[in-house]
Amino acid sequence: MQKPSLCIVTPALADANNGNWQTARRWAQLLSGHYRVHLSKTWSGDSAQDRQTDALLALHARRSADSIAAWARLRPGRALVVALTGTDLYRDIAHDANAQRSLALAHRLIVLQDQAPRDVPEAWRDKCRVVFQSSARRRSLEKTTRHLRAVVVGHLREEKSPQTIFEAARLLTPEEGICIDHLGQALDPALGEAAHATQVACPHYRWLSGVPHGAARERIQRAHVLLHPSRMEGGAHVIIEAVQSGTPVLASEIPGNVGMLGSDYAGYFPPGDAAQLVALLRACRAGIGQPEGSLARLQAQCEARSPLFERASEQRHLLQALAGLPGTAAV
Repeated sequence: MQKPSLCIVTPALADANNGNWQTARRWAQLLSGHYRVHLSKTWSGDSAQDRQTDALLALHARRSADSIAAWARLRPGRALVVALTGTDLYRDIAHDANAQRSLALAHRLIVLQDQAPRDVPEAWRDKCRVVFQSSARRRSLEKTTRHLRAVVVGHLREEKSPQTIFEAARLLTPEEGICIDHLGQALDPALGEAAHATQVACPHYRWLSGVPHGAARERIQRAHVLLHPSRMEGGAHVIIEAVQSGTPVLASEIPGNVGMLGSDYAGYFPPGDAAQLVALLRACRAGIGQPEGSLARLQAQCEARSPLFERASEQRHLLQALAGLPGTAAV
C-alpha cells in the first residue's frame, strides 16, 4: 500500500534556521514512516507535487493563511491540520481575520503545551491536540562550583524580552559569582546595541550573538540554569533542550512556559521582573552543590517533566493528531 502524501507548510525553511524550521524538519522525520512528506513555504495547488498531496499540515495560522485557504478551496474535506505558534495564540487569533479563518477551516489544531487550548476561542477548542516537542537526552557536562553559569538562548527580539536580562545583569555585581552568557542574533538592531552596552558595563554578562545549534546545546549542558524571560511563547524548544540536558530553567510565568514546566514549578518570575529573576539566580548560586538547595529542587522538577519530551511521545501524539482524517490513510 502506498503511503499518503503529506505537505508540511512552514514559513521558514533551512536558510532561516529558526524554531519553525526545526519543528518542521523534526516532524518530517517523525512522520516519514507513515507519510511521504515534503516541506514547502507555500501550497497553492499549482505544482505537480501540490496536486499529488493528500493532506496538509501548516505551521502558523496567520503566516500560512494563504496556503490554508487554498487547500480548503481546492481540497475540500481533505485533511487540514494547523499548528499554532505563540504569536498565533497570544496575539494574532484575537484580532487577525486571516488567522481566525485558518482556525475555522482546520480539522484539527496542534498546540505545543498543555496551557494553550484555554487560549483558543471556545468554538474551536475541541479541535486542539497537545503535541509536546521532543529533544534527545544529553548528559550534563562538568559544572564549576566557583560560580553560577546562566545561559540565555534566543534571538534578540521584543517577544523574547532580552531587556529583562540586560536589567538583571545590571542589578548583579561581578563579585556575586553569577555569569550570564547570552546567545542569539540581534533581529532588532536596537536590542543588539543594548546587549553590547550591557556587556561593556557588566563584565559578568557576555553577548555571544548567534552560534551554531550544536554549540548552543553544549553551552546549555554546561550551564547551571537556562534563563527564559519571554513575554510571548507557544512552547519553546530550548526549554526542552535544557530539561533533556539536566539543566533547570528560570522562566517568565506566562502560559507558554507554565504549559511546558508545570503549574507547580518553583522557577518562575513575573514577566519583565528583573529583580525577581535576580533573586532566583542568587538562591541558585547559594545552593550550588547542596542536595536540598534551590538548584537541586528545580533540577528534580525538570526531571519529572522529562518523559513528556521524549521522541516516541512526540511521534505518538503527532500521529494521533493526524489520524482518522480524510487523506491520512494509506492508499
